[in-house]
Amino acid sequence: MYESDITLFIRDLKAANPQIDADQRKGRAMWWDKKPLDVTERAEQEAARVPQKAYPYSTK
Repeated sequence: MYESDITLFIRDLKAANPQIDADQRKGRAMWWDKKPLDVTERAEQEAARVPQKAYPYSTK
């Protein structure tokens, strides 16, 4: 059965470094898996928002 060079490379890489899967899960948890914002916290963020000008680089 054919396996591409990339598949073989990744398989060899994971065999040489078994902690890669755990590091990927840790990175995902840190950057992507966030808990939802609290309703009051979200309301505070919206209240603190400053409206942006239509063209922010205008000197007028």
